[in-house]
Amino acid sequence: MAEIYEKAIRTKYVGKPLALYDEKPAWVVSWPRAVEHHHTYGLLTPFFKGLTEGKLMATKCTNPDCAEKGTVWLPPRADCPDCYQRMKWVKVKPEGKIYTFTMVDYAGIGVEMKTPYWQIDVQIPGVDTIFKGYLAQGKPEIGLPVKAEFRTKNPTHTILDIWWVPK
Repeated sequence: MAEIYEKAIRTKYVGKPLALYDEKPAWVVSWPRAVEHHHTYGLLTPFFKGLTEGKLMATKCTNPDCAEKGTVWLPPRADCPDCYQRMKWVKVKPEGKIYTFTMVDYAGIGVEMKTPYWQIDVQIPGVDTIFKGYLAQGKPEIGLPVKAEFRTKNPTHTILDIWWVPK
């Protein structure tokens, strides 16, 4: 049975950065598996590229006829799920508060994180959705202010290029 954690912990990325296979028109990363897999980020490339540049990018519907006009999505969506129009990229402040959290004892195949670690959901001001990530150090509490940090040197080219720390 897994140990129950009631204390602050520290985790880290333990994998190898993915190589960029192609950059134009969209990022394609070489993701090694039993067979090599080339995965395109397609229209979401600006999000992953932004992480490597220390920026948190979201998308926003700007269609004046959409009932959800102005909704800011993070994780981003290429197209508005309500009106199906292409979304506009917007930079958001990489700060927020922990909305909820859970302990991950087993991350599963392909998640190159040392376990256990705290998976957190972050409520970011000005963003209409909740963003999932991990707390790199400390103990989470609902409402705890956090700020994002980015892997800009030797990026993994994955969602693991962003993590959260207490503010």
